[in-house]
Amino acid sequence: MIYLEQLKKLFSEGKLSRREFMERAAMLGVVMAGSQAFFARQSLAAPSQPKRGGRLRLGLSGGSTTDVLDPAQITDTMMRVMLYGAMGNNLVEIDHKNTAVPELAESWEATPGAKKWIFKLRKGVEFHNGKTMDADDIIYSLNHHRAEGTKSGAKVLVDSIVAIKKDDPHTIIFELESGNADFPYVLSDYHLVVGPEGTDFKDGVFTGAYVVKEFEPGVRGFLTRNPNYFKSDRGWFDEIEVLGISDVNARTNALKTGQIDVMNRCELKTVHLMKRMPGINIMQQNGNKHYTFAMHTDVAPYNNNDVRLALKYGINREQLVKTILRGYGTVGNDHPISMSNPYFAKDLPQRQYDPDKARFHLKKAGLEKQEFPLHVADSAYVGAVDAGVLYKEQAGKAGINIKVVREPNDGYWSNVWLKKPFCAVYWGGRPTADMMFSTAYAKGVPWNDSHWDNQRFNELLVIARAEMDEKKRATMYAEMQQIVRDDGGVIIPMFSADLSAATDKIDHNELGATWELDGCQAPERWWFKG
Repeated sequence: MIYLEQLKKLFSEGKLSRREFMERAAMLGVVMAGSQAFFARQSLAAPSQPKRGGRLRLGLSGGSTTDVLDPAQITDTMMRVMLYGAMGNNLVEIDHKNTAVPELAESWEATPGAKKWIFKLRKGVEFHNGKTMDADDIIYSLNHHRAEGTKSGAKVLVDSIVAIKKDDPHTIIFELESGNADFPYVLSDYHLVVGPEGTDFKDGVFTGAYVVKEFEPGVRGFLTRNPNYFKSDRGWFDEIEVLGISDVNARTNALKTGQIDVMNRCELKTVHLMKRMPGINIMQQNGNKHYTFAMHTDVAPYNNNDVRLALKYGINREQLVKTILRGYGTVGNDHPISMSNPYFAKDLPQRQYDPDKARFHLKKAGLEKQEFPLHVADSAYVGAVDAGVLYKEQAGKAGINIKVVREPNDGYWSNVWLKKPFCAVYWGGRPTADMMFSTAYAKGVPWNDSHWDNQRFNELLVIARAEMDEKKRATMYAEMQQIVRDDGGVIIPMFSADLSAATDKIDHNELGATWELDGCQAPERWWFKG
């Protein structure tokens, strides 16, 4: 019965569907009535019938006074929810099963080798300014991220596109420099929101369920429903108000007092108390989100792999998960691929906290007296400051001197991330291994926040992307995870569940876990109960 208890735990954590739970329980010969009872205890009530109306008020972290309405420059949750989840659409959408499904595209197909992809576009889609979408708009929008000098976080993903051609007003042909079996997933990236041809991406004109009326960067966005939205089963609210509330206690109080309807990133220290509050529901999503400490591997002392290994052995992952995440997560193994990913390297040994090994590598580097400034702020992730302090204590037992530098929450992603040589970072993860590796670990890409360059890894990245044999591909991704773990410039101590909270007046279907708040699609997918 031990295995049954494991099944129950996986189901409760959202890692098994009801069907998968019942099938595996049946294989064990478990009495079905007992399994049904367990399922009934764990399940939420069936969703209500969606209805239109009301103003959804979201209090979100991740806003900044430097935010703009250009999707190429999205870096955190507030703008991701506004632009990607409310105002815009992509060619491809990721559903609650982490599957790529058509959105502005109607269908797609690849030629053998996956170097050429043909996309058929949905007809009759209107932009907020009344213009009808066609192939020219798609090409213009994607070229916004391909242009020389662009600062788009998606540039690395679209750099593999050699040419984009219009076959007719509703057919686009993509030619890639090498095969990519995951190419539809690439086009779902939250930066690749489609705007009309000729836009400067400053006026917020897109195709989404909501039209922007007011926008104060980092403070507030106010949107109204798009009456001409092409999805009849989405966009239920009349109005959306997105409020930037960086402090978790302020977000919590705003929800408690009815000033907002939804908050993200609950305070894990007090979430057990929130669960007892009438009128509030806690939503847990288990996906790819992970927390890191990134080191610039092209500057001293982090250009020495013995230093990187010392810092990796000097962190107690289990204690961080228990103390910082309060158990709402799993330990990391210094690579970014989660256990929910089909290519997760389950046979790769888990790195353990080992002060003796940490001390050995630090001594080998000849830097026993080195001070390591670690830049942190709770805008990096809730608990990042506490995580830095705890890490300092753990590493101190190995003779490693970490100095915790607390940075302002506002502007953290502009002034600290990618600029300071050792800092706290959160990654929402990506739906595929290739997207995660290509975005943050490939040589020279803008969001390679460790400035890491490993020749073998870069070679495998290109080969694995085009490999159609799943077993061969899995072998390559396993090797890549090991290379990142043993040579990379990131410490990845933990994968975190996403915990959001909302008034019980809100309803929704099964949550997508690619990003927090239903894949950041809460404005489009949720509704108020009747």
